[in-house]
Amino acid sequence: MVKKVDAVKVFVTGGSGYLGSATITALVRGGHKVEALVRNDRGALKVAKLGAKPISGALGDLDVLRDAASRADGVIHLARAANADAELAAASAMQDGIGAGPYVHTGGVWVYGDTDGVVGEEAPLAPPKNVAWRLDVEERVLARATTGERPILVQPGLVYGDSAGLIERFFTEPGRAAGSIQYLGDGMNRWALVHVEDLAELYVTALRAAPATVYVGVSGVNPTVKEVAVAISQATGLQGKTHSVTIEQALREMGPIAEAFTLDQQLTPARARDELDWVPTHTDPLAELAQH
Repeated sequence: MVKKVDAVKVFVTGGSGYLGSATITALVRGGHKVEALVRNDRGALKVAKLGAKPISGALGDLDVLRDAASRADGVIHLARAANADAELAAASAMQDGIGAGPYVHTGGVWVYGDTDGVVGEEAPLAPPKNVAWRLDVEERVLARATTGERPILVQPGLVYGDSAGLIERFFTEPGRAAGSIQYLGDGMNRWALVHVEDLAELYVTALRAAPATVYVGVSGVNPTVKEVAVAISQATGLQGKTHSVTIEQALREMGPIAEAFTLDQQLTPARARDELDWVPTHTDPLAELAQH
């Protein structure tokens, strides 16, 4: 259950994507008016069907971002720029536009590295190489709270749901070819998961958060990677068949992102629950993943 946010006009980037579509749906359901950045006609058609007004442009179109943000009561930035400089430029343009209104920026829990048990937002940061660039961007985004602005950072866990999340793609694409779902190493490291619908609700309620606050977007359920692999194997008709691949092989085949998938992470949504009344409703990810 989430406390309702007063109806406002919200500008969303990444609105035609996986998380963006869920977030627009949650915003419209809450009575909000939504404008969404789109790069092409297909994206425009998709967000329009969801109830949002499409705004043509890309993250490099800083004037478009600034203008759209200036017309809004709040901004939710879900898209990801190609590099740190481009990401900071886009964020800065939207923060310039929204002024003292809420600007919700997207990070990720990988910046905490291996967590050594269950942790929250106060945990030390130890990002793998592929996400280390986020730290400077996020620090500078949040620092604008000192000038009267209202930045908020949401750090999603690994997102699943609707057979389209990152972990579903990670497992099923090579798994269908091999006839068995792979996992890395011994599969005993844990992942902090969150359902896309729950995460979308967190973004909506984060619009009323205090300046410079940080929230991890996780369900609080942190299964092992091998448990996730078995569940997805069942869902894809492979009858629970799994196999291990070495970290070295994964790095060769996947690149630096493989390092992030080896992290052992357990995180709690306690801060978002206590401060925003955000309570995830999808609390049995293994059962849901096994059913797809």
